[in-house]
Amino acid sequence: MKRVLLRLTVYLLLVIIFVGGVGFYGFNRHKKDFYYNVRHEVVPSLQVVDKPPYNPHKPTVAVVLSDSSITTEDFDFLIPYTLLSMTDAYNVYAVAPDTSVKSLSGGLDVIPHYSYEGLDRLLNKSPDIIVVPYMPKINSPKYEPTRAWIQKQAGSPTTTFISICGGALNLADAGMLKGKAGTSHWQFIPILKKQYPDTQWEDNVRYVDDGHTISSAGQSAGIDAVLHLIERQLGEPMAARISNDIHYPSYPFVQHPEVDHPFHSDIKFATYWLNIGFHWDKKKVAVMLYNGMDEIALSSIFDSYGDTGTTQLLTVSNSNALITTKHHLQLLARNSISKVPRLDQMIIPGSDAQTQAAAEIKRWNEEGNSKETLLIHSDAPNRYAFEAPLEDLAKQEDILTARHAVKRFEYRSTGIKLEGDLLPLATYKNLLITVLAALFIAFWIDRRFIMKKKMLARLYHPSAV
Repeated sequence: MKRVLLRLTVYLLLVIIFVGGVGFYGFNRHKKDFYYNVRHEVVPSLQVVDKPPYNPHKPTVAVVLSDSSITTEDFDFLIPYTLLSMTDAYNVYAVAPDTSVKSLSGGLDVIPHYSYEGLDRLLNKSPDIIVVPYMPKINSPKYEPTRAWIQKQAGSPTTTFISICGGALNLADAGMLKGKAGTSHWQFIPILKKQYPDTQWEDNVRYVDDGHTISSAGQSAGIDAVLHLIERQLGEPMAARISNDIHYPSYPFVQHPEVDHPFHSDIKFATYWLNIGFHWDKKKVAVMLYNGMDEIALSSIFDSYGDTGTTQLLTVSNSNALITTKHHLQLLARNSISKVPRLDQMIIPGSDAQTQAAAEIKRWNEEGNSKETLLIHSDAPNRYAFEAPLEDLAKQEDILTARHAVKRFEYRSTGIKLEGDLLPLATYKNLLITVLAALFIAFWIDRRFIMKKKMLARLYHPSAV
């Protein structure tokens, strides 16, 4: 009986060790590819950063970026930056501890307009609005300047703070949600409830407005929160116009943020973790950067594909010069067309890409090396920018993976039609290979040591067996 238990233990332990080890490696690889994908490439000599002009008669918005060693979530940064810029009613600036290159999740590099100190000198007061995206590694010493600056501005009675998605962690870390209500991404709320029990975390709303602070739920709920803030400060017609301009399908949530069926983890969430751990053959997809590109279209690529465990993204441009987006954000690609590694796909985002990126498209067609070039928004310029990428994800991978991406994005409309393979068969195959490898080694150990010991015992001590 003891020997049977020993054999079962060996088999079970090896399966756990193999599956857990491979999954842990995949998890760390994914974090490196998405959340911790900071720039290691040499930064070329850059011309002077083109800052949006400062108008002292307009309120000022500061959208926070963390230190160079810590990424900032791309959606949480790009979307509020763009929506608030579209009003033309604010000075909108990207701010960080310093003005060196900063990285967004997935590997998109941004040049801040001002350092914290530089913006303080410009304004000689706190910004009117401070947008707090999700910035992981809050325990890193290099995050301390960001925490300190947020806390410094918290004393201003005229400053409104708005966190997007996981940015509620950063607000709570700064002590700004203590004794208040707040919300965050549905995946994150159980963690926040344990870490910050003195905040009333709500999971049945798209955003929480506590006057001095506004916190949004996951991803697309950040659009609702920002449009709500615009409505609060500039009036409903302005919020409606911005919503219409981006073809946003869920505008009713701006005035009525309650949801009937909050998102929670379920068995389908396992697809996300299995892809992270066992999707070994990631698609290598490039994103073309070009002057005048739309920031929301850009975010739709990084946020739809990047955090799925299936796709590795990299940025490409015509040269190593700075790219200036539609609303004066400056980006720096990590690859030029002439030196990009071999790709599975090149995506050129933006409904006007065919004209705005004509030179880049022409050169890519002549020198590029991807199996497919996709102008993902050009065929449907009047669609919400995130819908086509999520549909393409289903075709590239499978419907179950895309469904989780839709849920992760907290998309609550009916405009997405998913077509493709039903299940992530490659992921399941790799998991099966891992389990079989563990069982094979366990069988070898069993035959080589445990069973052999039993046979020897029978041979030399037949009466004892």
